[in-house]
Amino acid sequence: MSAPARLVVLGSAGLAEGFGLVGAEVYPDADQARVEAVLAALCASGDSALVLLEAHLARGEGEWLRRLRNEGGRIVVTELPPLAAPRDYAPAVDAVVRAVLGPEALKGVTE
Repeated sequence: MSAPARLVVLGSAGLAEGFGLVGAEVYPDADQARVEAVLAALCASGDSALVLLEAHLARGEGEWLRRLRNEGGRIVVTELPPLAAPRDYAPAVDAVVRAVLGPEALKGVTE
C-alpha cells in the first residue's frame, strides 16, 4: 500500500498557519529559496504531494518549480491567492484562457 499524499503549504505566516490547523506541512513566511529546497526534498523523497504556494511564490523562476510544473506526476504544484488581498488575485491561467479564447472569454466569470 502506498503512503498517503502529503499536503505542503508555503506562503505568508497567516495563510500557512491556517492550513497547519488541518494538518498540512507548513512553511510560514517562505521565500523562493525555501520553495526550491522543499521541492527538491519532495522529489528526493519519492512521496506524492499537493504543494500549495501563495501566488508570489508560485510565479517564481526556480529550477525545481519549473521542472515540476513541466513534468506533472506525483507532485502537483498550484497557487493560492494572497491572504491579504484575495479580491486582487488573478490566476496565471486567466491570461492563457484569454489568449486562446479571446479577451472576453472570462467576462462575467471573474468580475
